[in-house]
Amino acid sequence: MFPRRICALLTAAVLTVGVAGCSTEEPPRSPAAPADPPAAAATPTPRVSAVTAPTRTHAVGVRQLKLKRDDRALPVELWYPARGRAGGEPDRDADAAAGQFPVVVFSHGLGGEPDDYQELLSRWAAAGFVVAAPTFPQTSRGSAGNVLDVLNQPADVSYVLDEVLALNDRDGDALRGRLDTARVAAAGHSAGGVTTIGLFTVGRDERLGAGVVFAGTALGVGTAFAGAAAPQLFVHGELDEVVEYAAGKAVYDKVPWPKAMLSLPKGDHGRDLLSDDDTLRVVSDTTVEFLRWSLYGDEAAKRRMVTEAARGDLATLDNRL
Repeated sequence: MFPRRICALLTAAVLTVGVAGCSTEEPPRSPAAPADPPAAAATPTPRVSAVTAPTRTHAVGVRQLKLKRDDRALPVELWYPARGRAGGEPDRDADAAAGQFPVVVFSHGLGGEPDDYQELLSRWAAAGFVVAAPTFPQTSRGSAGNVLDVLNQPADVSYVLDEVLALNDRDGDALRGRLDTARVAAAGHSAGGVTTIGLFTVGRDERLGAGVVFAGTALGVGTAFAGAAAPQLFVHGELDEVVEYAAGKAVYDKVPWPKAMLSLPKGDHGRDLLSDDDTLRVVSDTTVEFLRWSLYGDEAAKRRMVTEAARGDLATLDNRL
């Protein structure tokens, strides 16, 4: 989560690398950055064969990987579908459920850590996704809080993805054969939203078939979305005083692929997402159906996503999928 001084800090920081601004305008790019691609067709070419996504609810297991990219420690919390009765608390080091599951890599906000998002991420795991959430070395709770290091985090995420996907072929690992390595998405909140956008712009990771951006902005990573079509879901509170709603909407408008934006009229920068039961339910259910559609090509999930988002006055959905 970004503190309220986000704009001043990020602007000062990214000025040193030639990108500045904290408004709804697209930040200028360095000469090496690619130009914005033309708008894509409304329907993407499926990256993988379309199937009906599983809808059963799983028990949830949790474990930690101790990873390191060069001198950057990147411990990763893994939530995954597990054997056992659904509905309980995540069970540390539980046996994985039978089947193959898509992978979602999640990036925390500035001053946060993966466990802050356990309520949301464990719901994704219960729905049949393996969620990998690294703790970043310079933007997590208790770190130096170096906001400029956000620009290094897309490469961290790609490295984490390398290591997590490798578990699928690792003898003796509990997740061996359990990962659907062709169905992969990235998600993140606040500074993690910047990280996620970067994975589809300046740090494009072509393994990613979809993205979910919570309260994010393109500050520092730009909006030169590149590569194959990768549907995007943006989630943003209209009362966000840290990353203004208009800033998130401006990035969303630049996405050239199928996209949707879940707007929370009473939502702030993240407290509601993490603690308000009603809002969390709308957000978790909508994001689960988006992931089922975008990673499996499940058209029924896309229809359910629209239904899940339309709950009273909690949310509105701009649907361009």
